Amino acid sequence: MSLKFDENLPIYIQIMDYIKKKTVIGEIKEGDKLPSVRELSSDLKVNPNTVSRVYQELEREGLTYTQRGMGTFITEDKDILYSLKKTMARDIVSKFIYQIKELHFSKDEILALLKEEIDGDGE
Repeated sequence: MSLKFDENLPIYIQIMDYIKKKTVIGEIKEGDKLPSVRELSSDLKVNPNTVSRVYQELEREGLTYTQRGMGTFITEDKDILYSLKKTMARDIVSKFIYQIKELHFSKDEILALLKEEIDGDGE
């Protein structure tokens, strides 16, 4: 696992986002075991406490669960995984809408632009 960190965002959030994205796109599957805290902290060259926090936050959000002595696993709850996917998509859309409105595009212009891109005419 390799990750280039942005110094403007807490490292634990970036690691969480990375794991979430890999899960949503299917590179990490439901039920998969995540690397141990020690292993992931070594791979990413971060403090083990950072990875521990990541795993605690992911569990708090319901994306993972821990089995004592076995490790941390991705949930198999399809509703939680779909909800995460929708939330991530909404975040992307919200950022896009905010930025495109800053360029003074109207709602109709935004919809037309999206339609062009989706239909492949905007290449």
